[in-house]
Amino acid sequence: MLARRWAAGQLWVVNAFAVLAGLVIIVGIVLVVVDVVMRAAGLRPPHFTVAFVEYILLYFALLSAPYLVRHKGHVLTDMLVQRLPTGLRRVLEKLVYLLCIAIALVFMKVGASLFIEAIELGYMDERSVDIPYGFLYALFPPCFLLIALEFGRYLLGADSLYERELQLDSA
Repeated sequence: MLARRWAAGQLWVVNAFAVLAGLVIIVGIVLVVVDVVMRAAGLRPPHFTVAFVEYILLYFALLSAPYLVRHKGHVLTDMLVQRLPTGLRRVLEKLVYLLCIAIALVFMKVGASLFIEAIELGYMDERSVDIPYGFLYALFPPCFLLIALEFGRYLLGADSLYERELQLDSA
């Protein structure tokens, strides 16, 4: 029962992050369009557009990553893995999942450390507009934790990255 509630909660957070990623990228697109139209009209666009859009692109990538892991929407080269015997393939899969979890947890920890350090020391990202530097790393801990948890689902056998229908591009 607890495992089912945990899985449902994790799915809800992954989907919420994906929706937030969609909203964030829409804001970025609107900012770019407004900036370009204002420049074309000979007006002076907001000075913060470039800095905000750079943050938006980072946030979009971080927020959408757990969703992409869950739905196998990332780039995966599996031509070698598919040709291995079943037993060896399962062992290799588990090693890949463990490696991915370890990498995600390292990024989570380093991002959290950088976030805390930036907040404690009061670092500012000084560009066209001053932004607390901690904002750069604010989403690293929750997003990389979710990525690790998603790979944990694969590790525990809830699904497999390598078991899916072959999708070929049609001309």
